[in-house]
Amino acid sequence: MAKSNDARRVAANEALAVCHSIRTSPRKLNLVAQSVRGLDVAKAVAELSFSKKRIAKTALAVLQSAIANAENNHQLNIDKLFVKEAYVGKGLVMKRMHARARGRGARIHKPFSNLTIVVAERGE
Repeated sequence: MAKSNDARRVAANEALAVCHSIRTSPRKLNLVAQSVRGLDVAKAVAELSFSKKRIAKTALAVLQSAIANAENNHQLNIDKLFVKEAYVGKGLVMKRMHARARGRGARIHKPFSNLTIVVAERGE
């Protein structure tokens, strides 16, 4: 089978990386994504490297994947890259039961998230 001729999701001077099923809530992951939006990639990597949030390590891996995609797949200059978009989506939610008093049960939600990071090359 041949590759389909779908239009690219991003422009010619952009690259993206997506990570599905990250084991954290979208609300918590969005705090980390907000901290890197609009930053140069060197500053964004430093921000995520020294963040105290547990999920920052996963976000750093996604950012480094986007940088590698830009360099290897789209031949972009990594010194001119910045984080154009970083957005979070809801994934699935695992539902579990927790035993409570008098034979009852309480539901526990274990949410998952999706993270998309788009890096772009700054124009002169």
